[in-house]
Amino acid sequence: MIRDLSKMYPQSRHPAPHQPAQPFKFTISESCDRIKEEFQFLQAQYHSLKLECEKLASEKTEMQRHYVM
Repeated sequence: MIRDLSKMYPQSRHPAPHQPAQPFKFTISESCDRIKEEFQFLQAQYHSLKLECEKLASEKTEMQRHYVM
């Protein structure tokens, strides 16, 4: 049985470059709060764009009515 892990799992020929230390580590609660805030922001953007799209669609319909008459 192999007890030395370096023999069992030798390093690759091209080791991965050293990863820089991450200065910001968030807790799960902080990450969830951030995701919630971003989701709410995206929801507000979606709602705003949806209203704008509906407004443009109604303006288009109104313009088409004027051209038909």
